[in-house]
Amino acid sequence: MINVIDYQTGNSRSVIYALQYLGIPCVLVAKPADVTPGRFILPGVGSAEVTMKSLSDAGWSDFLAEQVIGQGVPFLGVCVGLQVLFEHSEEGDTACFGWLPGSVTRFAPADVRVPQMGWNLVTAASDHPFVESFPADGYFYFVNSYYANPLRHSDVAATTEYGVPFASIVARNNVMATQFHIEKSGPMGLNLLRRFAELDKESLRAD
Repeated sequence: MINVIDYQTGNSRSVIYALQYLGIPCVLVAKPADVTPGRFILPGVGSAEVTMKSLSDAGWSDFLAEQVIGQGVPFLGVCVGLQVLFEHSEEGDTACFGWLPGSVTRFAPADVRVPQMGWNLVTAASDHPFVESFPADGYFYFVNSYYANPLRHSDVAATTEYGVPFASIVARNNVMATQFHIEKSGPMGLNLLRRFAELDKESLRAD
């Protein structure tokens, strides 16, 4: 069962529709007490500051840390759901989960149009199970003004260029996330969403 976290700024219902289309068991959960044993997806739309406040107010921050970092439950972040995995975001000068070392930076408007909106190339950059059999030329749908700067190169599972190269997929053990909207990225996005749902938990353990 996939628990899709439903909070004030998320695009959770579009993720639910994609999972239902794929026939993958899923449920919307507004608070930790609603959780069914399984795995988690944290969608995101809007600012990191509002996202972190909403998650904290609903009791998700500590609960997810215990489940995901403490117990190794598979987790997928989407868009802002990727950005809040890091230590800090420039957006609202926001302290985030800090599960992955690094920070989140705004694209420079002098170099590119901000926000980035549309399809862009994503190139695999690691051998993490989440990106096994990743297409050589995969285009995915982005809507983002900010991007992550992981401190550990090994956390970067795929890259994209938009003015600067940036991490468009991150993955470490059971923690995975896409900067693009996986649920709005056509067949390739759906294939990657199915990949997350089907990954064997044992394959995501640390060495």
